[in-house]
Amino acid sequence: MKYKLLNKACLLPVAFALAACAGNAPRPATESGNAPADETATAEAPESQQGEAVFISNSLDNYRLATPEKTPQFGDTSAAIKTPEAAKEQPVDPYTAFPDLADKVFAHTQNLIDAGLPDSATAYLQRFRIIKPLWATWEARTDSILFALGKERADKAKAFEPLVLEIQNMNRAHAAYSMVATSADSLIALTPGDSLVNWANAQKQLAYKNTLSKAKKEYADIKSLAEDKAQFAEALAKANELLLRYRDFDKELHIQELIKQIQDMQQATDAEAIKYWEKNDPVQALAKADELVKAGKYGEAKKLLIKLKASKFRKEANEKYKALADTFCNEQRKATSQLFAKAQKQKDDAKKKELLKQAIAPLDKCMSEYPDNSQKNKVIENRQFLEKELAK
Repeated sequence: MKYKLLNKACLLPVAFALAACAGNAPRPATESGNAPADETATAEAPESQQGEAVFISNSLDNYRLATPEKTPQFGDTSAAIKTPEAAKEQPVDPYTAFPDLADKVFAHTQNLIDAGLPDSATAYLQRFRIIKPLWATWEARTDSILFALGKERADKAKAFEPLVLEIQNMNRAHAAYSMVATSADSLIALTPGDSLVNWANAQKQLAYKNTLSKAKKEYADIKSLAEDKAQFAEALAKANELLLRYRDFDKELHIQELIKQIQDMQQATDAEAIKYWEKNDPVQALAKADELVKAGKYGEAKKLLIKLKASKFRKEANEKYKALADTFCNEQRKATSQLFAKAQKQKDDAKKKELLKQAIAPLDKCMSEYPDNSQKNKVIENRQFLEKELAK
């Protein structure tokens, strides 16, 4: 006869209980297929009710487990029982361990049923069922431990509250990372518990992020001061100050490299030109540079724009200088194109080669005047093409 097992979800709480007490429960001694009852209960019960006496033993009132001595075992469940030493080495996860153990109980019960031992299956399953009252005692013990731990944490939190508030307020005010880190390390040194240690480390990371963001903004302002306004002395002073205040961030910001760049720009800038713009209007000079470019006086425009790079309008002068380079090189490439077209029509090889040489000259002029112009790659490609044509 086949017996249908109850839904294991109905018995899951007691499965938890079984797993919790499994290490202390005595193992049954298997001798036959019948499970004897508690001796006291068996003596008082009629013979027809002796089977029931197994499950209504007085020992249940004291939350003890009856131990059937003759229940046959089909499948070893001892693997689910861990010794205290093993538990220390590898903590059990109750959320998964208890359901797994319950599955093994039901599997063993089904084995008994499949073997034609319904009485033994009933005894085994009832042994699983009757441990339910123990769950209340374990819940009470758990709550007691949790309460003690909570009280300990609360006491510690109260003791460390001033330092915690100090760190919170510093981060709210976006205080320097060094200040927050000092206070956080002081808190950690007091061994406040893993929660507060983790919190302190998180606060340090937050302070680091806030300070790095602030330092990057200052870095950009200093770089703009040098590159766009030619205020090298002021930029250099601020860069050195930045290095002193944010020395912990030099790897991320490369402040020392910025200082070197400013020094190089300062050395490359004509000191006389800097003094010149203290008495002359750079705005008028920029307008004049535009007029010179339109008139095709590229050489004069170039000299004026280079001089303007020493003024507070360095950024605008750089932009106009780049535009001038493009205009000049476009004209040179146009001249090259016209000469190449003439060379292609020439039937005399000597004259053709002469025209090709002349076509290369404007490209060289472009690269000589403006070696870093935006069309540099195209100019180089054009020149290489003409050299191949010349070699034919």
